[in-house]
Amino acid sequence: MMARSAAVNSNSPRPAGTKVMLMATCLCDAFFDDVAAATVEVLERAGCRVTFPEDQTCCGQPPFNGGDFEASRAVIRHNLGVFAGELPVVVPSGSCAAMGFHGAPLAFEGEPDLADVQALGRRTWELSDFLVNGLGITSWSGRLDKKVAFHQSCHTRGTQSGAAALTLLGSITGLQMVEFGQGEQCCGFGGTFSVTFPNISAGMGRLKIEHLTDAQPDLVVSGDMSCLMHLKGLANHGERPISVRHLSQILRDAAAASTDRSE
Repeated sequence: MMARSAAVNSNSPRPAGTKVMLMATCLCDAFFDDVAAATVEVLERAGCRVTFPEDQTCCGQPPFNGGDFEASRAVIRHNLGVFAGELPVVVPSGSCAAMGFHGAPLAFEGEPDLADVQALGRRTWELSDFLVNGLGITSWSGRLDKKVAFHQSCHTRGTQSGAAALTLLGSITGLQMVEFGQGEQCCGFGGTFSVTFPNISAGMGRLKIEHLTDAQPDLVVSGDMSCLMHLKGLANHGERPISVRHLSQILRDAAAASTDRSE
């Protein structure tokens, strides 16, 4: 994945503030509904007022990755209406956020509404990036007595999301970060890549699982649900089970545990 600057000018202002729109993504809708709920709780704990446009659908990445730019543009144009305005759009998925600020402008090169797509891309934030670099939160109050291995998705490379997630995780009392082999290696999912090249995709995933389980974490954590879905699915069919959690769930649960201890 190329850096953010390839599609959206990194020098352009990125709106932040405590009034936000949530793009929950189709992954939350179909597989990770608790991630959407946890994201709302985390944003509200950070002082945000969250608006959830109910007619949202998808970021447009599946047809984009499949080369069907026309179908992808139809989805993205729908998003232009759904997320109209000036508010930040927060996304609990690195790949979907990257589609907003990187993939979508590429799909609209030469189109008359490219500027509108770029403007939405500048308002689009991945969750951890927004908390740390949008709101300035560098310490998360809470406690979680777990050993955690953090997987950074390929789509967040070249962005500030990985560093932001590590900043938040590292600030939680009781949480121990564990390193594992080939930490920068892809999980193998790659969206439509896993469909087109299933054997390669599965092989990459199993290798990732081997390195993760060798480190013996209690939880494998990521800011990208597609990676978690892929790794968990492979682990369930193998001999090395893993427990996965999204970053938003970790932040919510740590805060809740801290509140319980204080009562």
